[in-house]
Amino acid sequence: MSAADRLDHTMLALADPTRRAILSRLAKGEARVTDLAAPFEISLNSVSKHIRILERAHLVTRRRLGREHFLSRNARALDEAAAWIDGLRHHWNQRLDRLERALERRS
Repeated sequence: MSAADRLDHTMLALADPTRRAILSRLAKGEARVTDLAAPFEISLNSVSKHIRILERAHLVTRRRLGREHFLSRNARALDEAAAWIDGLRHHWNQRLDRLERALERRS
């Protein structure tokens, strides 16, 4: 999968408040799928669909222990997205700084 595809999957996954809430919970540590689903007023099947999107984006990893499924957060995909955003921010800050200097010279 290309870097652009990974970024697309990450951004898609982060676009939903339920998935962001799951990631926020996983920031505290590993959790069972059923425990992650408990606070939401949607079916376990719907939460599982959200989790599959997070897995496709490599934002979470799954560990199975018997019949239990445990999820944990994978920061690497978030780090890649943050690096892309930082690069974009740096680019625009440079452009705005040049614009500001040009406007100051005209004054």
